[in-house]
Amino acid sequence: MMNREMYAQFGNAIAHLAEQAPKVEMSDAERVNRAKTVMLEKMDRNLAVDLESCVRCGYCADACQFSVQNDDPDLIPTHKLDLLRRVWRREVAPLSWLWKPFTRDVNVDDLREWQALCFDSCTECGRCSMVCPMGINIARGVNVMREALAAAGLAPDELRAVQSEQDARGTVFGADASHLAQAVEVVRGRGVTVHLDKPKAKVLMLTTVLDILLFQDALEATARVLNAAGLDWTLRSNGYEAANFGLLSGVEETQKKASEAVIRQALEVGAEMVIVPECGHAYPALRWEGAEVHGGPLPFRVLAISELIGELVEQGKLPLRGDAHQTLMFHDACKLGRHGGVFEQPRLALRATGAELCEPRDTEEMNWCCGGGAGGFLINRAAPLRAQAFVIKRAQVDNSDAQAIVTSCGSCRLNFLAGAEQTEWDKPVLSLVELIAQNLVDHPSQQTPS
Repeated sequence: MMNREMYAQFGNAIAHLAEQAPKVEMSDAERVNRAKTVMLEKMDRNLAVDLESCVRCGYCADACQFSVQNDDPDLIPTHKLDLLRRVWRREVAPLSWLWKPFTRDVNVDDLREWQALCFDSCTECGRCSMVCPMGINIARGVNVMREALAAAGLAPDELRAVQSEQDARGTVFGADASHLAQAVEVVRGRGVTVHLDKPKAKVLMLTTVLDILLFQDALEATARVLNAAGLDWTLRSNGYEAANFGLLSGVEETQKKASEAVIRQALEVGAEMVIVPECGHAYPALRWEGAEVHGGPLPFRVLAISELIGELVEQGKLPLRGDAHQTLMFHDACKLGRHGGVFEQPRLALRATGAELCEPRDTEEMNWCCGGGAGGFLINRAAPLRAQAFVIKRAQVDNSDAQAIVTSCGSCRLNFLAGAEQTEWDKPVLSLVELIAQNLVDHPSQQTPS
């Protein structure tokens, strides 16, 4: 069950988050120069081909939850790469000498306009790339734009506030090691064994500020699952936060710091596996981006908790009762599913509880984004866009026989809960790991709707 008091406090903190962002003193010329420098540094062969390949067919417009809900051509996904195209054609394209006289240079007003396009109205969900006949990786181009805007000091204030905190103190929303210890004691008080700061362990378990402060049942459930499977695991006070606001805000230095904090702890305990909690973006941040910023392959497996649960069920290592007679819809978080390929594992686990799954027409690779990913759920001015995206998800559930919707991402869960509260929607929003834990053979309780 969610901590309602902390949920209200968390919402209030988000409302005032922008006020905590550090001021950026920079001339307009410097902002433009820094942004263009990043664009050019990231301009590899793949990105250049993507920028030249667009045939303006419009398929991506019909795949974007923000574009389909608004009659605004600026929200068409491929348009969000137009600044990159201009820089490419003016500066480094093979025919740049021909393009330059006819292609307007980038200015600071452009950068400010594209801030909203690349942060507020894009979750880098990747659905547009699934339908693009040219195979353009639009999400990757938007990510480059985010890095360019961050270098220019133009990431949204809400993301800059959290990024600067994580960069300076290694914490997110102030949840430090003492808050982790308090959450651990709460879970231990419920009779669950939680390993904290074991010197050696085969499995390093990560958590997030959301589970520490809001969804402590998810923290408890994860511990129950690992214990039931007989795994040798631990949390570590010096490297527990899976969320990476360097990645979300486009600041590579912070991204590397956050990843290295976890990697160091994994190496220190001799972990063979690192478990990412219910946090969509944390999965690619560590599994793929982590190796890149680390400078080499990681000597351990990185698994999402939903992925691990599926493996354990398939291997017969996680005893589930199999008598949960309910009809559920599973929502694939974009970074776990479309980007990570984690589709079958959570479904296998849900079926093992005895649940029946109903799939909407657009599912798995074509699942609609919740609208709050890539840090979007923190940007206050983007709330109307998130609400419009929720309309799509709500319709998917309401037009099915699903009694509840299940997800394995805290950001998706928050976005669903916010949408449900705003529209007085009474459909339960469930956590996968909590549902699985409550269906363990030695755990007789039933899932409590959030």
